[in-house]
Amino acid sequence: MDPISDFLSAVRVQGACYGSIQVTAPWTPRSETGTLARFGLISYGQAWLDLSDQAEPIQLLHGDFFLLRPGSEYFLSPEGNAPTTVIAGRFSFDESYARTLSDFLPSLILIHGNQPEMLPLQKTLELLASEVDANTQGSEGAIRRLADLLLIQALRAHISASPENKFGWLYALSDPHIGAVLNSMHKRIEHPWTVASLASEAGMSRSAFAQRFKELMSESPLEYLTRWRMYRGSDLLRESDRKLADVAQAVGYDSDGAFHKAFKRVLGIAPGEYRRSMSLP
Repeated sequence: MDPISDFLSAVRVQGACYGSIQVTAPWTPRSETGTLARFGLISYGQAWLDLSDQAEPIQLLHGDFFLLRPGSEYFLSPEGNAPTTVIAGRFSFDESYARTLSDFLPSLILIHGNQPEMLPLQKTLELLASEVDANTQGSEGAIRRLADLLLIQALRAHISASPENKFGWLYALSDPHIGAVLNSMHKRIEHPWTVASLASEAGMSRSAFAQRFKELMSESPLEYLTRWRMYRGSDLLRESDRKLADVAQAVGYDSDGAFHKAFKRVLGIAPGEYRRSMSLP
C-alpha cells in the first residue's frame, strides 16, 4: 500500500453526515461524542473561521473548504452578519484509532476555492449530498466510500498546496527524499529495514537521513516503521483468521513473541485480546 491508503485502512472511516446551513450570526456545530472530523464548504458569502488552537480567525471566501481533525471545535462568523451558506458535515471514525488521526492529520486542512484541487472536492461533495438526501438501498455504503474519497482528495490537495508549516506527515510525503522512503516502507512493510537501508532509499547519508526524518516526523524512522507494522497487523487480525505467527511474519517479525511485545507496546493491547474484541457483536 501507499501511505495514504494505509492511513485510510487504519483509521476506518465509518460514515459521513452532511447538511446545508444558513448562517446569519456566529454559529458553532453542536458538540457530539465520538471520533469526528468536521468539514465545511462556503457555498455562498464569506465568513471567519475561529479555531481554539489558532491565535487569529481565518477568513473564508466563497468556494473555500476546510477540514478539522477530531477534537477540534470551531465557530463561524458571517462577514458583516451578511447571510452565508455553509455546507457543513463530519466524518465518523473507528474510535480505536483516534490516536492515529491525531498523529497524522493536521489540525486544519484549508483548500481555497480558486485552487485547481478544489474541483474534484466539489464534485465529490455533490455526490455525497445526493446520497445523503436519497437515503435509499446502497446509500450507506456509497456514503462511506464517498467519505473515503473526499478525505483522500483533501489530503492530496493539502500535500500539493505546500503548507506553510514545513513539518509533519503530509508534508513529508511531498519531500523528494523522505517521501520516497515512506512509500517504500508502506509498500514493503515486511522488509527487514534498517536505518542504513532506508537512508540508501532516500539517497542520503545515514546521519543526514535520520536527522531529516526526525525533523519532519518527530520520531525516528524505526519508530515510525514499528507503529505502521502494528497498524497493518491489526488490520490482518480483524480481517483474517491467520495465525499470529503468520501475521507477525507478514509485517516483518520472525517470531510471534516479538510481534506480541511490539503490538502491546504500540497499541496498548495484546494481539489475541485485540482480535477477540473485534469479533464481539
